[in-house]
Amino acid sequence: MLNEPRRRAYLTAMQVVSWLPRTELPFAAPSRPELLAPVPQIEEAPAPVIQADAPRAPERDAPSVTPTPVARTVERPKIDIPRPSSAPKPKPVQEEEVVPAVVKAPVVPPPRFALQLLRAGSCLLLVELVTGEPFQSRDPSYLLLKDMLRAAGLPDSPQIIGEPVRWPLLVRGQMDQGPEAARDFVQGFLYARVEEQPCSCLWLIGLPALRYAAETDAESYNLELQVDGLGLAWALPGLELLMDEPQRKADVWRSMRQLMGRWKTVDE
Repeated sequence: MLNEPRRRAYLTAMQVVSWLPRTELPFAAPSRPELLAPVPQIEEAPAPVIQADAPRAPERDAPSVTPTPVARTVERPKIDIPRPSSAPKPKPVQEEEVVPAVVKAPVVPPPRFALQLLRAGSCLLLVELVTGEPFQSRDPSYLLLKDMLRAAGLPDSPQIIGEPVRWPLLVRGQMDQGPEAARDFVQGFLYARVEEQPCSCLWLIGLPALRYAAETDAESYNLELQVDGLGLAWALPGLELLMDEPQRKADVWRSMRQLMGRWKTVDE
């Protein structure tokens, strides 16, 4: 038999809030009298009697019904008991893997230049063509070049070797025509000419000649350079730059005097 505290614990565990015993429970708390008071009955109106022509059987007296007192139920406060939830626990939100965005290398437009290769005695001259057109006999830049060759003790009528090297090679197409491709092309062109006929000194006249033949820049003007596969090279400003800035000619002359022995010995 259950005592009252344990009985209420079981009912609470089963989430039974309202209950009414059918019989008197042992060890139960006494019921309050007001809960056992009879519920007042609502009298219903008698149904209308329909008379029929046929004879009816004699009505018997209906047994008297004594109303049974109904005990009122008192709702007890619901007590929530924490229970382990059987629902699946949500998985912890994992941080999304950050995929590094692929950064495309900027497209570098192909460089634009034109170079002419000439030979004067034992020297090769790679000269920038500012206009992109071959030298003409009366061009001021060509006349300046002739003066420089005479000052250096070389023939002042240099031999033109092949067509000018113009870059980019193609107006359209999928071939790489960036700076590295231009450098490889110019160096390969010079390697082939040097193998055909070696030279004592390679004159690099103009910034494109320095940049794509010797991989250097304007800070190397008037300096002696050693280029792999090409030997001794002399870095010079462009002919147009020398005409626009005549004060540069003094530096060229001083540098020429130091290197003049390189080709004079060979020619003699």
